[in-house]
Amino acid sequence: MSYTVRKLSKLSGVSVRTLHWYDEIGLLKPAYYGENGYRYYEEEQLLTLQQILFFRELGFPLKDIQKILGSNDFDTIRALLAHKKTLEEGLNRTKKLVGTVVNTINHLRGKQKMKDKEFYKGFDAGKSKGYEPFLANYQGTVAEDIISESKQATQERSPVELESLDREGHETLKDLAKCMSKGLDPKSDEVQEIIHKRYQLAGRVHEVNKDIFLSYAQMYCDHPDFQKWFDEHYPNLTAFLAEAMRVYAYSKLS
Repeated sequence: MSYTVRKLSKLSGVSVRTLHWYDEIGLLKPAYYGENGYRYYEEEQLLTLQQILFFRELGFPLKDIQKILGSNDFDTIRALLAHKKTLEEGLNRTKKLVGTVVNTINHLRGKQKMKDKEFYKGFDAGKSKGYEPFLANYQGTVAEDIISESKQATQERSPVELESLDREGHETLKDLAKCMSKGLDPKSDEVQEIIHKRYQLAGRVHEVNKDIFLSYAQMYCDHPDFQKWFDEHYPNLTAFLAEAMRVYAYSKLS
């Protein structure tokens, strides 16, 4: 059975624009083009798109996915088995986290006593590591010392300080969402003033230069975890934020 790009979009949840883009960059070519110029996809392409979505879910950037799928020794079944293992590990971690939530609620209600270390059962200390190589893929500018500095700075801050950073970050995003709803240009003074606040917030955690700021902008657009987070909290803001950050980086940073 063949699918047009619109039907595949509806089937997979991947936007038509994204499917067009995947075609343009050679990541997912249609099975054939009709005389009407329409793209048509068959089972082979559906399975390839599934692989793309699996790798995106696991945090791989598109250029790495393209290399993996394009390699001569890529094996779909072997890849699926690897995905299965990763998802099972994630499911087990989720179950542990649910248990931690329940136990913490009971602890706070005085129904049970938890040891301090049990507050963190199920959390993946290496989760943030998934962002580090991803971020480093852009411009090649995010050095290990910057990542290390960020980690150390975060560890040294009190929960109150971290909560303050998080709150201020959310406030800037809310303000940006209002600017976008008013139809302001990312280049506008009002938007750029808010981006300056975000730049200052980032600087309170680690050193930020032009290339690093640009890398963050790209990561917000490309990393599936950030895409999901923005879709849930600030729908349609990602592209606007990223463009405003790029404007700021090129005009204010060196």
